[in-house]
Amino acid sequence: MAKVAFLGLGVMGYPMAGHLAKKGGHDVTVYNRTAAKAGEWAKAHGGKSAPTPAEAVKDCEFVMMCVGNDDDVRSVVFGDQGALAGMKKGAILVDHTTASALVAREVHAKAKDKGVGFVDAPVSGGQAGAENGQLGIMCGGEPAVFDKAKPVLDIYAKSCVLIGAPGAGQLTKMVNQIVIGGLMQGLAEGLNFGQRAGLDMEKVVSVISKGAAQSWQMENRWKPMTEGKFDGFGFAVDWMRKDLGICLAEAKHNGARLPVTALVDQFYAQVQARGGKRWDTCSLMQLLIKD
Repeated sequence: MAKVAFLGLGVMGYPMAGHLAKKGGHDVTVYNRTAAKAGEWAKAHGGKSAPTPAEAVKDCEFVMMCVGNDDDVRSVVFGDQGALAGMKKGAILVDHTTASALVAREVHAKAKDKGVGFVDAPVSGGQAGAENGQLGIMCGGEPAVFDKAKPVLDIYAKSCVLIGAPGAGQLTKMVNQIVIGGLMQGLAEGLNFGQRAGLDMEKVVSVISKGAAQSWQMENRWKPMTEGKFDGFGFAVDWMRKDLGICLAEAKHNGARLPVTALVDQFYAQVQARGGKRWDTCSLMQLLIKD
């Protein structure tokens, strides 16, 4: 049993922290910007909550965090009440936030100055993956630090892989989101085409999902897309636009051309304008079924 802190209890962090306590048997202390949610988690899982990141991480061997964006990462990690102010030398900080490679390298450098290990470890699998402990975790960091953290990460991982140096985890998540954006638009267009052609889409999907077009998105999102139901589940359009913005910014830096990603990002902007900020990303279909 290790002493672990988890910072950030959103739709991903809440169940991930729960797995550490229940499945992993670790001594878990949580912090959340909304203190009531941290108290609710502690009551449900038998752990503890703390009013600041610095207090939550005191004496912890591992500190996991999952917040919103680069600014949130900096606000939780840095400063007098931040995680690095309270972490002991030799502890390891793991960031599950989907953020920029720039902030990952920044946190790594400042953590190293304090004798703290760091792994950038964004996840894929959505809320269902977090709840079921079946996340794909893509990591960047130093091998020795990753090796120490991996047994803890494996508690809620289906796959946990060190990709490369600090920032490599975030760059891999960008690849993930670029691919998903294109897949989702292609799926929306294909399904809409099939519906307008009068096909039985359940039969269509049962066939093509066994061939070269197969994907997680198809198997898990074709039904709500064909039914026109986009709310109350999944990965929000607001979050996807944040992620695609990170991808497009990084592409300007490394010279990659992302014409389809830029187009899909603008389609999601149209979904937001229609009130779909919290709809699932499969809501690209809405632009096709309602002109």
